Amino acid sequence: MIGEPDLLTAARRELAWRIARHAPADGAHSCAYPGLSFVRFSGPSESNCGVYRPSLTIAAQGAKRVELGEEVYEYNERHFLLSSYDLPVQARITCASPTEPYLCVALDLDPQRLGELMGDHDLPPAPEPPSMRGLAVGTTTIDLIEPMLRLVRLLDTPEHLPVLGPMAEREILYRVLTGELGRRLRQTVLPAGAASQVAQAIAWIKENYAVPLRIEELAAAVNMSASSLHHHFKAVTAMSPLQYQKHLRLREARMLMLSEWLDAGTAARRVGYESASQFSREYSRLYGSPPLRDVARLRNGEPAESQG
Repeated sequence: MIGEPDLLTAARRELAWRIARHAPADGAHSCAYPGLSFVRFSGPSESNCGVYRPSLTIAAQGAKRVELGEEVYEYNERHFLLSSYDLPVQARITCASPTEPYLCVALDLDPQRLGELMGDHDLPPAPEPPSMRGLAVGTTTIDLIEPMLRLVRLLDTPEHLPVLGPMAEREILYRVLTGELGRRLRQTVLPAGAASQVAQAIAWIKENYAVPLRIEELAAAVNMSASSLHHHFKAVTAMSPLQYQKHLRLREARMLMLSEWLDAGTAARRVGYESASQFSREYSRLYGSPPLRDVARLRNGEPAESQG
């Protein structure tokens, strides 16, 4: 009889092989199933900034380090990464080589599907505990990797994907909701409470990142006091609302300079900066070099951030 460790090793190896097929070159790769993507890197990378959306990331090979504020999360083929909110992070590949590249699969988490699953199976909502970080690392088990592997296999039979894909996704979500990190994920689905209010605040900042942020107005919009919003927001994101907005502004400015070939001053104004010198200082602090030098480096072929 094959033991569970051997089954897990075999499943992980097959998943790595299939990810490599769907991600033949370094970088992020989408696929035919909505919300499912693959990432490959053939060597360690420099630290890069990005925004992780709510997602489950399973590494089949290699390792990655993610920083949220001052906290560090490391995951590899034995551990998965769970992001419950849209979170600005710094991340880098720490273990990868041309012969054994970093390979991972990421599945976006849909709050509506999570809520439906909890209701259909009477999964108890998490009690309202103190707000927990929106990023966490869990142990990759055979119960989690098998439905993910089934979902990835279905990409080879696209005629079955519309029917069997959601079934595999549903099992993946169920395994996470009932696993070691289920409580923090169920917390985000609560229709009321601090977790829901923080999610509303994050959504507001994302939609209005270019306008001045007044904490009292944001707090009122999500029905919290200013002090309570600051406390719970920082507990979840490891940063203040103003710091969160700054990360979004700088990332959007970077994307504008790359995609629309804007100069730094124009990009800065588009994302809400009134001072070009302040923009340049904060950009250099986050990305490690001034805007023009950083964008030139990326245009020369160095990869920007990717999730997973």
